[in-house]
Amino acid sequence: MVKLPGRRILLVEDEPLISMFAEMALEDAGAVVLGPAAGIAPALALIEAQAPEAALVDVRLRGGESGYDLADALAARGIPFVLATGLQAQDVPPRHRAVPVLAKPYTAPQLLAALGAVLQGR
Repeated sequence: MVKLPGRRILLVEDEPLISMFAEMALEDAGAVVLGPAAGIAPALALIEAQAPEAALVDVRLRGGESGYDLADALAARGIPFVLATGLQAQDVPPRHRAVPVLAKPYTAPQLLAALGAVLQGR
């Protein structure tokens, strides 16, 4: 299993059960979890205050917010991220098609492998 000792990972997820699962998996791997944030505004505040090394971003957030908007902000700052969605991978906008996509429901090993991959070389 991939380990992420001390890596600061932003968790953006609005579903409480999924959020708790992801947070536990990340903490078990040694990561420092920033959040979870259930929306774009709190996620942006965490980005500014905590400087994450990578992020897990839910694509569809409550209130009609799009995780793709947050993905754009992360990309502009050079912060690697993984998208999580119940949608099809082909539904990801072309600008983010090179980004790893976790299909919900995902497993802890899948989550850690995807984040480990985006963190390689950082």
